[in-house]
Amino acid sequence: MAMVQQARCLALAGVAAAALVVCSALAQPAVPAQADGQAAPVLTRARVVSVQQEPGGPLYVRLKLLPRAKLPFTTQRFTVVDRTLLAGIAEGAWVKFTAKSVDGENTLTSIQVAEECKRFQPCD
Repeated sequence: MAMVQQARCLALAGVAAAALVVCSALAQPAVPAQADGQAAPVLTRARVVSVQQEPGGPLYVRLKLLPRAKLPFTTQRFTVVDRTLLAGIAEGAWVKFTAKSVDGENTLTSIQVAEECKRFQPCD
């Protein structure tokens, strides 16, 4: 009897592992490739919440990201290395941006003003 239960547990563990592999593969976003074979940058839509500078520290921008994949709105903080990126962008403006992780921190690499993304309407 114990051998049968052990065999069932192993079979269920195998099915669970296969399901995990399939689900993780489906969760990976498709990243379009450029002609040179590198991944094209993905622009993310957000609204500028605030821009702040810590005394003697780096400049930060807080962005409220649009919900994706049924996740709620979230606000994230990004380090701004080049303050000219934020020239002409006011708080509350809708933007498209790209970022990458540098030394474990979200770092803004590009940002541009975009049209407001209306609720329940498709955005590019």
